[in-house]
Amino acid sequence: MSTRIEHDLLGDREVPADAYWGVHTLRAVENFPISGVAIGQYPALVESLAQIKWAAALANGELGLLDAGRVDAIARACREVRYGALHEQFVVDVIQGGAGTSTNMNANEVIANRALELMGHPKGEYRVLHPNEHVNLGQSTNDVYPTALKLAAWRASSELLDSMALLRDAFAAKSGEFAGILKVGRTQLQDAVPMTLGQEFTTYVVMLDEDMQRLREAMALLCEINLGATAIGTGINAHPRYAALVRDKLSALTGLDLVTAPNLIESTQDCGVFVHLSGALKRVAVKLGKICNDLRLLSSGPRAGLGEINLPARQSGSSIMPGKVNPVIPEVVNQIAFEVIGNDLVVTLAAQSGQLQLNAFEPIIATSLFRSLSHLRRGCETLATNCVAGITANAGHLREQVDRSIGIATALNPHIGYVAATEVAVEAQVTGENVGQIVLRRGLLSQESLDSILRPERLAYPHS
Repeated sequence: MSTRIEHDLLGDREVPADAYWGVHTLRAVENFPISGVAIGQYPALVESLAQIKWAAALANGELGLLDAGRVDAIARACREVRYGALHEQFVVDVIQGGAGTSTNMNANEVIANRALELMGHPKGEYRVLHPNEHVNLGQSTNDVYPTALKLAAWRASSELLDSMALLRDAFAAKSGEFAGILKVGRTQLQDAVPMTLGQEFTTYVVMLDEDMQRLREAMALLCEINLGATAIGTGINAHPRYAALVRDKLSALTGLDLVTAPNLIESTQDCGVFVHLSGALKRVAVKLGKICNDLRLLSSGPRAGLGEINLPARQSGSSIMPGKVNPVIPEVVNQIAFEVIGNDLVVTLAAQSGQLQLNAFEPIIATSLFRSLSHLRRGCETLATNCVAGITANAGHLREQVDRSIGIATALNPHIGYVAATEVAVEAQVTGENVGQIVLRRGLLSQESLDSILRPERLAYPHS
């Protein structure tokens, strides 16, 4: 294998001649064989880095700090990476020491070497265009990396919103389909008062609507960036106009209304926005977990459980029990919820472990957030398409449960009093007799009054 020699402060190293990455990336690959997941497997992160380097080159060119030839070459290289090229060259592990410096240098080296090719020079000819001197001009890992994380998280959050909307609409369709099916509501797993299956499914729609709004609020906070802060927030080595100019260039490239943090020193060390986003994702996970618990319980059986709804059969459920079908889609989403809740703890601990002017643990924050965002997105999609869309109701069984329910005695309170209603409920529990039959036998109400009080629509919508 042919190689080229590159130099850093630790000395010379041989780098594969065809590699777009360089010596800094090589050392990072050797130092961090941790997860086996390269940053190139997170396209949103790589593309965000390219947009930042692109915006920086344009800003530095406009400020007269970078000549037109280099600006053009860097911009062209960044454009290629932004639209999917060379992602396999981003080889540093996502979990790394150094506060993201290895990720930033991986980007600097790939963009520099591609820009050199576009200028007609071989890779590694850094006297013409250098990863630090030119691609990283006016920047530090400490403002590039968190800005890239925010841009990538915003994009991933937007994709999650689309998937949540898909799931929300699937539940909305079922709530309409089940609107007229009466069933027994439950509190503490005990029979309560009647409701419709449509009402039960509508609650899932509302849960998702609320969580989508909370996620949008967190996304808005991601648009405050510290680009221009350089090392610790003082803006050292950057032009006085650079921060505002690079923000405007980046806004134009991303289509986002980005704002520069009012205090760059605070913004460079504070990871509060990532904690807030992680909290919103945990909230989504908690709600999805609760919904999936409900679906598994409502479909339990099919003969020795509640058996109120049927989940679509996706695969055989046992290697030993013939005919068994398991609720595998809710089960996988439950496991995603467990993971996201755990990831939130990682983000929390990493954020509070920052020291003085920088948090060195943003790589694990990034990894945790991107895993949560990706898995939640895919979980919502499979739950919507492979489960919710195919749910059916056992309407006859549900109506039978309502007729046999002691809970409907609650609806009689205003008409026969709490004491009498309690006596009826106790007798029904002991004898197994229908509540309505006991009421008629005791002469507490006429058949006409009883039929009016126990009308399905009146039970489920008492104030309509």
